[in-house]
Amino acid sequence: MHGEHRYALTATWTGNLGTGTSGYRDYSRDVTLEVSGKPALLASSDKPFRGDPERWNPEDLLVAALSECHLLSYLHACVQAGVVVTSYTDEATGLLREDGKGSAQFEEVVLHPRVTVADASMVEAAEAAHKTAHDWCFIARSVNFPVLHEPTVTVG
Repeated sequence: MHGEHRYALTATWTGNLGTGTSGYRDYSRDVTLEVSGKPALLASSDKPFRGDPERWNPEDLLVAALSECHLLSYLHACVQAGVVVTSYTDEATGLLREDGKGSAQFEEVVLHPRVTVADASMVEAAEAAHKTAHDWCFIARSVNFPVLHEPTVTVG
């Protein structure tokens, strides 16, 4: 896979409550995210930042992108290593720290993949495939904070 890959989406603010951004509390943080040919995703800011807790926020989406990128890279690494994965679940967590000056940044994301493989002889290679997956994950390679892995591999 060589070359460039471009991605496009439309983010539309839908939170004008009638007076626009006339004041900090005068608008909602509701946003609709759309990619051509895909279902719309309802988003907002996180609840502590006056957002709607029932909608996806940028922090959720970043952790989700890291988790899914690792998952997909991991499955590919396992195929190449001859590991048959029969189940994969990740309970990913992210730590965002506010700086007290109105901003914040992620300090780390920890992935907790629980992988089931078809045979006990595959466990060691399945564990090693997490490093390969991390090295291949485009999203993890693009962030400036650590993306850590605490995997569990079992035989099913």
